[in-house]
Amino acid sequence: MSATSRADTKADSPPSTRKLAGYTGWNLFGLCVPMVVALFAIPLLISRLGEARFGTLAIVWMLIGYFTIFDMGLGRAMTRFTAAKLARQEHSELPGIFWTTLGLVFLLGVVGAAFAAALTPALVHQWLKIPVDLQPEAVRSFLVAAAGLPIIASTAGLIGILEAHRRFRLINIIRIPTGIYTFLGPLCVLPFSNSLFVICTVLIIGRVIECLIYFAFCLREIPGLRREVSFRRSLIRPLFGFGGWMTVSNIAMPILVHIDRFLIGSIVSVSAVTFYATPAEIVVKLLIFPRAWVSVLFPSFAGQHATDVRGTSELYARGVKYLLMFSFPVVLGTTAFAGEVLQLWLGARFAVQSTVVMRWLTAGMFVYSLSYVPFSLLQGTGRPDLSARLHLVEIPIYIGFSAVMIMQYGIEGAVMAWFVRSVLEAIGLFSLAGRFVPEASGDIRRVFLLALVGLLMIGGAVLIPSLLIRLLACCAGTAIFFVLSWNGLLNLEERSSCRQWLGRAMRVA
Repeated sequence: MSATSRADTKADSPPSTRKLAGYTGWNLFGLCVPMVVALFAIPLLISRLGEARFGTLAIVWMLIGYFTIFDMGLGRAMTRFTAAKLARQEHSELPGIFWTTLGLVFLLGVVGAAFAAALTPALVHQWLKIPVDLQPEAVRSFLVAAAGLPIIASTAGLIGILEAHRRFRLINIIRIPTGIYTFLGPLCVLPFSNSLFVICTVLIIGRVIECLIYFAFCLREIPGLRREVSFRRSLIRPLFGFGGWMTVSNIAMPILVHIDRFLIGSIVSVSAVTFYATPAEIVVKLLIFPRAWVSVLFPSFAGQHATDVRGTSELYARGVKYLLMFSFPVVLGTTAFAGEVLQLWLGARFAVQSTVVMRWLTAGMFVYSLSYVPFSLLQGTGRPDLSARLHLVEIPIYIGFSAVMIMQYGIEGAVMAWFVRSVLEAIGLFSLAGRFVPEASGDIRRVFLLALVGLLMIGGAVLIPSLLIRLLACCAGTAIFFVLSWNGLLNLEERSSCRQWLGRAMRVA
């Protein structure tokens, strides 16, 4: 089998509900395990490194995470193009896509590394308030991180290839130890040295090993890659055409998520940012499930759209319905008990200042998370330009609206503006996606109606003063929402799939 992948039989047909759930479970497992390790590792690192050194290390971690933007969306492009070729049984095209994209990503990473290295002196000496005695060490650390940029960018592309082949179990078997290494690696260095340069070097070595592991499994997954190494100039324009618009969204979305904190700091006070940003960091963690879910759906959208538009509509509707059903109980509980959570974690003063913020943020996140599915569909159908243009239009309108709301109502005005933006963005993305999957319009209307019912339930729950009655109301609300979803959203086939998946999950448990 010349260029045929080992996973072709799995990648040529849409996955069942059971497989989608299994893939998502692996993604959640791979994302959550390193986070649990971080809860225990970070306090130890802070105590051993000190606040200044750990703060600098945290910035390095952040930069390593953001370095994937330098692939210019080509990793996502490689996933889409590969999934489409697999669906069409055009396996001979896979080596050209792989080597061309990987070569471009590596070159972009080199350019990005040079850019990051050139900015390092200004970043350390001028923009960041790093203690003078720590600055030489910080410069060397940032340069080491910059040197690893080509590898970090390439790794994202390699993961995309495996996602196109639906090798989510393999991806997360690799991701878990490498994610844990991000936190345990520095701890292992501390008995010998507390140098940030040494710690960052160890982190980048781990990234190099991770990249090599993914690369080896890509060669194993597509045996034809070893026999045909080719760079196709004809692919450059379509790759950059797709990836360029992806990059626009990748830049615009963090601005839309974080700009309100800068506005609060400039209009109200920096102290007010603390009462806003802290609950926001908790709420953002709720996006783990939507992210895990849509990373499974994306290659299937790309493959289905290439061969079966009606099948794409069915998969799209199923993706939105299941996300709504499984998100609601978590959102309801988080919103209803936001005050108690904040008081236990940070004290009464924080609970008074941030409870309303956390409730509005969580309600907005409920709607915002649903928009992940149409956003992923637009990418899978090869139209990331539509969502990117929507994000570009949003930025100035949202900044102006948010500034006015903050001036009028403080941090509560900021969070209300964020909620309004989340709802309008979701409506915009669903409208754009509806042009490609018109058969799903009936299902999407029911989803919006049920989401509105869910928001009303959330609003009602937060008005109940008694903790016990609120708990009972949440349990009853979850049951009612599930019954409404089961009878009003799911068709007979989807109910049967859910019964089979739940039965299998209970047997495993």
